[in-house]
Amino acid sequence: MKPRTRWEAVCTVDDLVPESGIAVWTEDGPVAVFYLPHRLPALFAISHSDPFSGANVLARGITGDLKGEPVVASPLYKQHFSLRTGVCLEDDTVRVKTYPVLLDGNQIRLEVRANQRESIAA
Repeated sequence: MKPRTRWEAVCTVDDLVPESGIAVWTEDGPVAVFYLPHRLPALFAISHSDPFSGANVLARGITGDLKGEPVVASPLYKQHFSLRTGVCLEDDTVRVKTYPVLLDGNQIRLEVRANQRESIAA
């Protein structure tokens, strides 16, 4: 059975910084939201936590493109993570969680697990 999810509003379009990431808090924990206006899709969301250090730093990483893959480089140990799949390009056994992103008017929404009370009520 697929876990219940919901679209959580995490920020507005005005909060986004082109070619960069911002950290937002969700029921799932900290998430890094990236806005790359020259790409389609232009919005990406991955876990904010660097799996190599455990620190919440990925939103502060440098965005780029490696062989057509949109990536963020961790500011600590410089590993590159795909913004589409979450896979580490230097070690494909390591990945960060990715989140579907939705632009809803001026709101940026992420698909996250519904909390237990919402699941029971539904």
